[in-house]
Amino acid sequence: MGFHTLNYPSYKLGYVNTDRTLYKTRSNRVLAMRPSSFLLNTDEGGKSGSNTASTSNDSDNSLLSLDNTVGIIGGVSVDSTLKFMRKLVQWGSRDEDSIPFVLCSDPMLSKDLLSHERSSLPSLSGRKTERTQVDPAQIAENLRSKRIFLENSGARCIVMPCHISHSWHEEVFKGCNVPFFHMGECVAKQLKEANLKPLEAGSPLRIGVLATNATLTAGFYQKKLQNEGFEVVLPDKATMEHTVVPAIEAISRKDIEGARNLFRIALQVLLVRAVNSVILASDDMRGLLPHDDPLLKKCVDPMDALAWSTINWAQSAEIGK
Repeated sequence: MGFHTLNYPSYKLGYVNTDRTLYKTRSNRVLAMRPSSFLLNTDEGGKSGSNTASTSNDSDNSLLSLDNTVGIIGGVSVDSTLKFMRKLVQWGSRDEDSIPFVLCSDPMLSKDLLSHERSSLPSLSGRKTERTQVDPAQIAENLRSKRIFLENSGARCIVMPCHISHSWHEEVFKGCNVPFFHMGECVAKQLKEANLKPLEAGSPLRIGVLATNATLTAGFYQKKLQNEGFEVVLPDKATMEHTVVPAIEAISRKDIEGARNLFRIALQVLLVRAVNSVILASDDMRGLLPHDDPLLKKCVDPMDALAWSTINWAQSAEIGK
């Protein structure tokens, strides 16, 4: 299987070809098939690359009309988006087939999302940068335009593998004609289906949420969890000020060991409050601990829940076609 690339920068993932050729194949039977996914990268002005490459072969047009095509809106981090795509490919592949997807990645949107997220961190937002003040309405409109583009490109389902982007999920979803998964809803349903038992007799099921100030202030994880009957436990002010925020600042300084130690403290503070699980709603935090760290056994990654919801939808759509 090969991938079409349109104006894509020099990132490499698996067998994605980034050398300005239309697509690349490998010498095996699978790659005699037409490519099943497109990667679109927009320029600094938010405009997509030329459409001529995507229509250079008329037979390719049918690829974007598959009933289980997934549209992906890139977020703050290209790395996080690629990790999500890798999960779709690795977890969702069956035999020789993988889930078809269209990715729209806009570096300007990524910068705006990052600026918005850092605006809640005084020591970071106070630095002299070209883009420190971002209009939230502008971000919402940018996300909405990406959603419309993906729908017009043939996506039958839309996802945003980015925590902070979900602050505008409701606005972006308006007028959408296809399923548009919400990461908070996906992880809340996953926890509900796990049939967890309270850690303390007579107490409600408690779920902790560890995230940046911007994500916690948006409140969408709290809302989705409460809709499923969970009691939500957030870091208190002291924990945020003395562990979570300093950990994020340490990451920005490349002090990974310092960030890891602070992150462990923040996790333990939540766990002693009798929470069943802690949702790690921050990709930076999720990557701090090694995979075999015992603390991770009590944590849930919303990206995983979003990936599985997407895979289940895509496989059901393929069977039902």
